[in-house]
Amino acid sequence: MTRIFDNPADFADDALDGFVAANRGYVARVDGGVVRSTEVPTGQVALVVGGGSGHYPAFAGLVGPGLATASACGNMFASPAAGQVYRVAKAANAGGGVLLSYGNYAGDVLHFGQAQLRLNAEGIETRTVTVTDDIASAPLDQIEKRRGIAGDLTVFKIAGAAAEAGLDLDAVERLAIKTNYRTRSLGVAFDGCTLPGASDPLFHVPAGQMSLGLGIHGEPGISEHKMPTASELAELLVSKLLNDKPDDAGNRVVAIVNGLGTVKYDELFLLFGKIEKLLGKAGLTVVEPECGELVTSLDMSGLSLTLLWLDEELEQYWAAPADTPAFRKGNLAPRRPRERGTVTAVDASDVEQPTAAAAELGRQAVAVLAQVRDVVVEHEEELGKLDAIAGDGDHGIGMRRGVEAAFAAAETASGASVGRILTAAGEAWSERAGGTSGALWGSAIIAAGQALGNKAGYSSEDAAAAVTGFVDAITELGKAEPGDKTMVDALLPFRDAFLTEFDAGAPVDRALAAAAAAAESAAAETARLRPLKGRARPLAEKSLGHPDPGAVSFGLITARISQHIDAQLASPAGNGVQA
Repeated sequence: MTRIFDNPADFADDALDGFVAANRGYVARVDGGVVRSTEVPTGQVALVVGGGSGHYPAFAGLVGPGLATASACGNMFASPAAGQVYRVAKAANAGGGVLLSYGNYAGDVLHFGQAQLRLNAEGIETRTVTVTDDIASAPLDQIEKRRGIAGDLTVFKIAGAAAEAGLDLDAVERLAIKTNYRTRSLGVAFDGCTLPGASDPLFHVPAGQMSLGLGIHGEPGISEHKMPTASELAELLVSKLLNDKPDDAGNRVVAIVNGLGTVKYDELFLLFGKIEKLLGKAGLTVVEPECGELVTSLDMSGLSLTLLWLDEELEQYWAAPADTPAFRKGNLAPRRPRERGTVTAVDASDVEQPTAAAAELGRQAVAVLAQVRDVVVEHEEELGKLDAIAGDGDHGIGMRRGVEAAFAAAETASGASVGRILTAAGEAWSERAGGTSGALWGSAIIAAGQALGNKAGYSSEDAAAAVTGFVDAITELGKAEPGDKTMVDALLPFRDAFLTEFDAGAPVDRALAAAAAAAESAAAETARLRPLKGRARPLAEKSLGHPDPGAVSFGLITARISQHIDAQLASPAGNGVQA
């Protein structure tokens, strides 16, 4: 359990600040993460890695010569926001282009993808290689759906060494893709991890049992087994990875035994010795192995085995020197500090003049966001527990971080138009919450704000346009379909009920009440579905019988907004409310 903190919600930021303070010879703090504090040759490819916090040494601990140029760092187990990735990559860019690399998780794909589009639009050539090494998360014929776990290290190390050697972006990207294809991992857990401030782990493994196929965000394994001996565990891990080896595998491999947080080094070494013997019996030569904590999951009791099948080219870059706070290999020239400029701020000189109607609607939007904040805070623990059944348990805290930031941004922008206020709120939600829900809610709120804009007057048609814009932003960005067991399963019934009532001539408040009821009912119905998207997908059976947390939170929020508007209309002062 994590005991050292002030405010659990600030844990990730506070820890990152302390990490920088302890490693100023390697890294410098930028908004959204860290970059090298040492010189990077002009024209060198910038390898920007990242993901949620709680995995040290990944990701910030791998920033330094011979490895990553920078790391975007999200909240605990949540992806960094698109704006954070963008700013970190801008600070890291040395003129040779940017390669983004991270584990294949929905939130990371959304946020890093948005940042890539923005960087390319500004003329900074940017590519992406996602890490897909976890054999438990999808079969071999669906390798593109696999998630990234400790195989992050092999991909980052070889791509970083190639960039350090002066290879261009095409070559660095090609080597990262090749490394990822030749990397396989499998993990086991003996008990779950505990988020800062939480009183219980995200999951428990029954006494005398072991969970096979865990994720590094606190997800439980896909199956439970009787606790094996060390020799039996080594045989299990090795045999499953060898049965999944790449088509072009040779006989030289990197073996990585990775501790996830609380397994002692002595135990890891004991297991590694048995693994090495089994690999030798299989005709494989182990090359420059690693054994220790490399990609962790807070205080999870567990470990993983990673194998990278080498060829001559990959072996050269795996063996190349690296010097970072948490990973060192070989000898490099002395590190030279460099002066670093600040990232260009957004030009705020274009100050709009809101219309009276847009300013009044903006005031009401701030009040609505206060209600959304209250309902999320009220149900934070419930949403976290629901998410922990087949996910990482961060939905409650992520939603709270997002809505609190959105409300604060909306309050700061008070007096502006409803469009400006909702845009500020959406951007803040995305930045602070991170993860898939952060990207989706942030984009949706911004889309609603753009639909409302800064107009001289508003009608019920504008409300319908805002609802449609909100829903379209989520469906277009998230790509989920009805039945995938996501927020979309409550979102689409909400939209359909709203538009049906609206088209029949109902006022906006009545249409909203019907839509909220439809959303809550549809959210409850997701309990019978198997998840087809996101982190819960590999744990579909565990999810059965429990509703989707994203759908539940959406239903709770729409119900509270409807209740708030009804109360405002019923009050003596409610005549000015634009329902």
